[in-house]
Amino acid sequence: MYPVRLNKYISHNTKYSRREADKLIEEGRVKINHKVINDLSTKVEKEDRVFIDSKLIKPSTKFTVIVYHKQKGELVTKKDDRGRKTIYDNLPKKYAHFIPIGRLDFTSEGILLLTDSPKVATKLMHSRLERVYYLKIKGFVTPKMEEAMMEGLYLEDATKGAHEKSRQKSMEFAPFVAYKIIKNSPTFSKLKVVINEGKNRELRRFFAYFDAEVADLKRVSFAGISLGILKEGKTRYLTKKEYDDLHKFLKEEKKRQNE
Repeated sequence: MYPVRLNKYISHNTKYSRREADKLIEEGRVKINHKVINDLSTKVEKEDRVFIDSKLIKPSTKFTVIVYHKQKGELVTKKDDRGRKTIYDNLPKKYAHFIPIGRLDFTSEGILLLTDSPKVATKLMHSRLERVYYLKIKGFVTPKMEEAMMEGLYLEDATKGAHEKSRQKSMEFAPFVAYKIIKNSPTFSKLKVVINEGKNRELRRFFAYFDAEVADLKRVSFAGISLGILKEGKTRYLTKKEYDDLHKFLKEEKKRQNE
């Protein structure tokens, strides 16, 4: 995690958003090791002590993870400069400082995990844990698609299916963990796919390469945590088993990094 930008550190450990944190910095209300900081690009080291209005920010060692059923038409961001709805407009205020673990784009829906721990968020975002999706694409699932799902694919130009403002052009797609064709027809086809990556608009880019637009995308499971019967726009806490599995994963990751 460290070094981490000051506004990010504040937003992850307090109720303030990054923009609000920037304002606090500009107003001279933020100190690092009792020195007033005005530079928005300042980064925090692990040993630093950060204060707002002389009150010490205490990074929490405990963490909470919640499951949110993201709806279509919501952005996974704190605020949108175009005034579009974000998940935080719908989430209870007590989760205002929670960090989304990965993303689902504006027109996608399904399971979204959020946590109050930057460390946990980073570990899960960059993990190889499985993500399960149900997809509806325009047109047939072709033999070429199936071959790429089984063997992987590298594209020099993976901009088709990407967001118009995305700067990422090339992309490598690992072989899918699994896939199942539920319906295959010339108008719309339905699939269940399992991948273990979380790249930007990965599935939309993948199928767009084969001129198959993704009409619907719903993530139903992430890291072994399932959406289940959770209604759209609602949240729940992890079960004891889900927490136990998550703690086990984090412990194994820490052990692996120390080897």
